[in-house]
Amino acid sequence: MRDTFDEQLSQVFGDLVSICGMVQVAVNVATQALLEGDITLAEEVISGDRAIDVAREEVEENAIGMLTLQAPVARDLRSVVAALRMVTELERMGDLSVHVAKIARMRVPNIAIPDEVAPTIRKMAEVAEDMVVRVGQIIADRDVSAAIELGRDDEIMDGLRRASFVELLSDDWSHGVEAAVDLALLGRYYERIADHAVSIAQRIVFVVTGETDKRVG
Repeated sequence: MRDTFDEQLSQVFGDLVSICGMVQVAVNVATQALLEGDITLAEEVISGDRAIDVAREEVEENAIGMLTLQAPVARDLRSVVAALRMVTELERMGDLSVHVAKIARMRVPNIAIPDEVAPTIRKMAEVAEDMVVRVGQIIADRDVSAAIELGRDDEIMDGLRRASFVELLSDDWSHGVEAAVDLALLGRYYERIADHAVSIAQRIVFVVTGETDKRVG
């Protein structure tokens, strides 16, 4: 019975890592679509989100089955419940990538982001994507130290978000309300992807230690 549970739990966490990979691709491709005004790439992200949804449903089904049939306790219970919460966070990260892609699609044949703010958005996207990759490794390794480090690095995203507001509210802003709204929304989307990554890292710390570490996030 114990071996079966361990195998099932390993499969669930392996599936979470796989979904991280799917989300990383979604963030990357959505950003390409945004910065290049590429409607084909935008549609790829939007349609591809269904695969993330299906993967989430499979994780939920497997995790709930473990709760129902095996009645885990202590750390095992923490792990299964955390998996259910983490997969929801991952799905939301995928949804946020779709939101980025939809802004890109909406502005085609134009590019949604003015040239002078593109470097800030590009950097926000790079940070978000890097955090997705790292959180996948944190899940795979149950690495508490890496989880704490990820939480600290979220400050980089917060700084970029503030920088985007400085650009948006500058007296030199000449791109109108539509571009301003796009920039505000995009900054929020990338920031939320990072926030979800930190939340997942927090859950890994809880799984391993049974405690919430305030240094994460």
